[in-house]
Amino acid sequence: MTSSLTEPPALDLAPAVDRAAARRFAQTHVAPLAGRFDQDGRVPQETLDQIGAAGLWAPFLPVEYGGRGASMLTVGHVHEEVGRACSSVRSLLTVHGMVSWAVLRFGGPEQRRRWLPPLAAGTVLGAFCLSEPGAGSDAANLTARATRGARGWVVDGVKKWITGGQRADLFLVFARTGSGIGAFLVPRDAPGVTVTPIHGMLGTRGSMLAEITFDGAQAGPDALVGPDGFAAGMVMTGVLDLGRYSVAAGSVGILQACLDACARYTARREVSSGPLRDLQLIQAKVSDMVTDTRAARLLYEEAGRLKDRGDAGTLMATWVAKYFASVAAARHAAEAVQIHGAAGCGPGHPVERLYRDAKVMEIIEGSNEIQRITIAADAYRETSHG
Repeated sequence: MTSSLTEPPALDLAPAVDRAAARRFAQTHVAPLAGRFDQDGRVPQETLDQIGAAGLWAPFLPVEYGGRGASMLTVGHVHEEVGRACSSVRSLLTVHGMVSWAVLRFGGPEQRRRWLPPLAAGTVLGAFCLSEPGAGSDAANLTARATRGARGWVVDGVKKWITGGQRADLFLVFARTGSGIGAFLVPRDAPGVTVTPIHGMLGTRGSMLAEITFDGAQAGPDALVGPDGFAAGMVMTGVLDLGRYSVAAGSVGILQACLDACARYTARREVSSGPLRDLQLIQAKVSDMVTDTRAARLLYEEAGRLKDRGDAGTLMATWVAKYFASVAAARHAAEAVQIHGAAGCGPGHPVERLYRDAKVMEIIEGSNEIQRITIAADAYRETSHG
């Protein structure tokens, strides 16, 4: 683990991050090992270091902090390409990006100086700690608490289903204070922090989930991100929006991976009448995959462009993109297994992993039920104001 006192790295003068670079990286360093990550339940340090060298951990961070100054549209492209190769790795990028964005957007000058350079380089890895046993990600029902002590903030509570929690060096923890909800930066090596790995999840098995217990955890006097009581709004309008955007893009990656696998398989698989691809029912399935993949990509790219323009409409655009893309990914991953038959059900087959990972996309960063309620509510507001 890298100490929070590590000297900031020199500015990285590597080429700017873009879709092509992300695709080359993902197909070279991630896709060939995705099955192993899933089987082992972890992403090895070598791959994590390679992600840092490629500048993919938080490419939107400004160059002055060691980032690449990438647009949010580009971030979406990066997360699509990585998600196409491995949803577990993309999930690690998601939560790390959420922590990095929170520090950039709401952190004070000293917090930015201390944390952003190592976050940009990946020498410090971040994890997002909102979900709790029994409450999930419902901020209104948080039970974790933070109080001011003689040496700074003290955090108590349990967070569960924390992506990257087994490996993260820095936790962004949401907890109740006397005036509302606060967001706190808690280093892994702070006294009172215990990490318990979670194994055997349905999907994204390599994303190193953990339960994090904060038992009088000493967070320090400068742990609070933003004003006290401000974090509830930050969760709803900022950090979780970035998470949903990443999941939308990653779901498109799953869709593209399903399409790639089915096109290859049906072209070479022979049945009594000839290649499987000549059957009209197979052509119908593939054409639907193509259509939904392109539609989902357009939706998240619209959300990304709105983010880059600072348009508040990006919030609803992201809700819609995440809902559509995750539903489509789950549906077509199921079709991909169907097309591959028994082989697609076997352990270690790529479409079997895609099927399990796709289901997770319908749950994380806001379940599809919540998505539909939110989207409908916005439609009624627009109608009433029309």
